[in-house]
Amino acid sequence: MAGTVRGPRTRSRGVLGAVCLLVALTACSSSGNGGSGSTASASAPASSSAAGGGADRIGIKNFAFGPAALTVKPGAVVTVTNNDSTTHTVTATAAKAFDTGDIAPGATKTFTAPAKAGSYPYMCTIHPFMAGTLTVG
Repeated sequence: MAGTVRGPRTRSRGVLGAVCLLVALTACSSSGNGGSGSTASASAPASSSAAGGGADRIGIKNFAFGPAALTVKPGAVVTVTNNDSTTHTVTATAAKAFDTGDIAPGATKTFTAPAKAGSYPYMCTIHPFMAGTLTVG
């Protein structure tokens, strides 16, 4: 019996190795450019605040606002897109300056920035650890 005998233990190691490789490749491909469309992410700002005219955007992904700090003109319309798998809000923490209400996963809502210049911290009322700042100026 000089030949190699493959038993169940040897096969299971081979299957386990293949599964690990598949998982690793899948993880690498899903962390790339985000796929199709114009999804916003916390690491890639979703706004060009200097452009104005509908370019003021906040994206929600991975329980974070992107960008976390956004500067807009007074009265600008800000578009918020929820790219997460759960509902979120964008709610000013003082003076009730703005509040999107609930934004379902995959949905988009808008709000009008305050007319008065200043700094307006905001949060998700459902997940209070999520925070950002809207600067009107």
